[in-house]
Amino acid sequence: MVKKQRQDKIIEIISSNEITTQEMLKKYLEDIGIDVTQATLSRDINELNLKKESNGVYKYTVPLKNLIECPAILKDSVIDVLYAMNTVVIKCHTGMAQAACATIDKMEYTDIVGTIAGDDTIFVLMPDEKSAAALCGNLRDMIL
Repeated sequence: MVKKQRQDKIIEIISSNEITTQEMLKKYLEDIGIDVTQATLSRDINELNLKKESNGVYKYTVPLKNLIECPAILKDSVIDVLYAMNTVVIKCHTGMAQAACATIDKMEYTDIVGTIAGDDTIFVLMPDEKSAAALCGNLRDMIL
């Protein structure tokens, strides 16, 4: 696996999980088949400018600039992003949901089970509530 792909996975893991230590991050990477040395992981963390922030527990956070670049279509079409249990609901301007949904599909967020779009609403099915909350937060940070 090349460096960029590994670092993309690191961002994805930290965006979707409470990662409190390098050892925990290393375990997550190993669980998906990515073997990495502690030295390489430390370099990746530095290069990605990951920080530990506290919201009761110190955990790694991803600077907004490291998240997937948000295409203009999403910024122009999305009004709000909410979630209920394992479903993310994205409210769009009338007639814009299908274009925004196609853009989200192209982002290849690995936890997304599936998407469906109407005229002004997108439903994104996630495997669980935790991943739905993470996606909702990431989209809000990118779009709103």
